[in-house]
Amino acid sequence: MHHTTVLLIEVGALLFVLGLLSRLSRRIGLSPITLYLLAGLAFGHGGLVPLSASEEFFEVGAEIGVILLLVMLGLEYSADELVGNLRAAAPAGLVDGLLNALPGAAFGLLLGWGWVGAVVLAGVTWVSSSGVIAKVLADLGRLGNRETPVILSVLVIEDLAMALYLPLVTAILSGQSLLGGGIALAIAVFTVVLVLVVAIRHGNFISRMLSARDPEALLLGVFGLTLLVAGLAAGLQVSAAVGAFLVGIALSGPVAHNATELLSPLRDLFAAVFFVFFGLNTDPRAIPPVLLPALALAVVTMATKVLTGYLAAKRVGIGRPGRWRTGLALSPRGEFSIVIAGLAVTTSVVNPQLGPLATAYVLITVITGPMLARLPDFGWFKRWLRRSAAAPTPAPAAE
Repeated sequence: MHHTTVLLIEVGALLFVLGLLSRLSRRIGLSPITLYLLAGLAFGHGGLVPLSASEEFFEVGAEIGVILLLVMLGLEYSADELVGNLRAAAPAGLVDGLLNALPGAAFGLLLGWGWVGAVVLAGVTWVSSSGVIAKVLADLGRLGNRETPVILSVLVIEDLAMALYLPLVTAILSGQSLLGGGIALAIAVFTVVLVLVVAIRHGNFISRMLSARDPEALLLGVFGLTLLVAGLAAGLQVSAAVGAFLVGIALSGPVAHNATELLSPLRDLFAAVFFVFFGLNTDPRAIPPVLLPALALAVVTMATKVLTGYLAAKRVGIGRPGRWRTGLALSPRGEFSIVIAGLAVTTSVVNPQLGPLATAYVLITVITGPMLARLPDFGWFKRWLRRSAAAPTPAPAAE
């Protein structure tokens, strides 16, 4: 059979299956990321029905998926909001990084993966899944809750941190020296600051270049500009994902609002392709040996993420129920964890078990995270909070 024919059949069949899986995930209350990863494992190397002709399509589609995930994140924030959140939530962001990146780094060293593996695994365990968390908050009707801005501020800090982390880890994985990594980080910092300054002072001018009234022109313009800047950023060793994120920040007003609506279906399509592609490149036979380490890592880092949210909410005066809701909502990992692991598995610098471990880790957190987020709504949990709040504090011992 002709290669193009096989390509069309494989791509069409897999996308149709993904559509069914997405519908199924909504019905059973799971994140579709879980089922997309499982589909990739089923159709990848060592899976039930390995694909042969469409790997290149999914590789390119996966790169576009990462770019669209990041530009959509950028579109959610204006430059002014980003700077304001950075100032207000910087202490919480610092605690978040220490509590959640350090366990991953320590775990990588304990596994004998060296300092490069430790740096990569630190990123995998650090960042919560914005997509999964946003859906959980919407499903539970918590978007208007008092603790929701705290959750969003932590996510914003993590997004900004990734703008600096991704080019650094890309340089490390490419085998560059410490000096090369420092140069890449300096370029990333300069680029982020430059784009924020331009967006704050001239964001309206950039948005006026694109017509918010013409959907076709707006879609082509924003999508084309995002791919262009992402490509230029990759050429400068800054990371295509960071370039896309900065494009989203630079756009504002009706252009940003309309672009979000137009790009959402494209993001959902190519994001699904991205998660499938990561699964395709992970041999399912490699997961059982790392399942227990992944479970242990998930238990530790989900606990540290709950502590992160609890402390961040406490800092702004939110009550104990809201603190627990904040911490439990932040526990799922997803998009960025897979992006970071995806960068690593394409090189020979890190242990090949990192990919399977990251897959198992993300699967565990995206399955259990949304379930844990529902705990504060159960009556027994509310009763436990009331009892613990009413418990008398021990009197100081008499001298």
